Amino acid sequence: MAVLSIIGAEIRANWRRMLGQGLLFALLFQVLMLVALMVRFQALPNYMTGYNWPANVLLIIRSTPSISDMAPIIREEWLLEIGRMNYDYGTGISEWSLNVIPSRLVILTALGALMTLCMALMRREGCSTSLSGTVRATTGVGAILVAMTNATMSWVVCCATPTWVVGLAMLGLGVSSSLALERIGPVMSLAGFALLVAMIFFLAWRRVRQRIDLKGAPFNA
Repeated sequence: MAVLSIIGAEIRANWRRMLGQGLLFALLFQVLMLVALMVRFQALPNYMTGYNWPANVLLIIRSTPSISDMAPIIREEWLLEIGRMNYDYGTGISEWSLNVIPSRLVILTALGALMTLCMALMRREGCSTSLSGTVRATTGVGAILVAMTNATMSWVVCCATPTWVVGLAMLGLGVSSSLALERIGPVMSLAGFALLVAMIFFLAWRRVRQRIDLKGAPFNA
């Protein structure tokens, strides 16, 4: 309970900063993906399409009889698409694009908020240099797993669907191999969140131990 109390107190004290930095992280990640696409394909985007996300969600809710089917459909609904259109083929075909999906923005915001909380606990605790490096490295691994598996880039070579494995294909991994890895994306994302949560609980536990040690230490220690 003491661990949960420390985490709760830290959240109450830093929730504004957690929310702000979480939103900033989600925004910057979209910019990073767009820059990566432009650098990889050596071309600027030439189209941008916005979608009425609220209206589309309402339409899905009205037209989908099964509640269990609603969530997966809504989760993949787009808000914005920015990419490169090749007009050599009739009305054009999208060669590559960045797809902004609200559900992924929520996940990335949560990721940024957890990272902020983890760093706040570490600063407040005053970790040693070696422990600080370990915590930062573990936090970084967790963040990479979540962010990487929530990338929403599309490439015509990869069936033009927005998915995280497009990044792997862009880095040189075979398209077939990349698409074969797509199914483990949710597992990797959950593992990343698990690492971050584990670090938060570990840092809170260390603070509890420090308080116990201080109370039990001699007065002149």
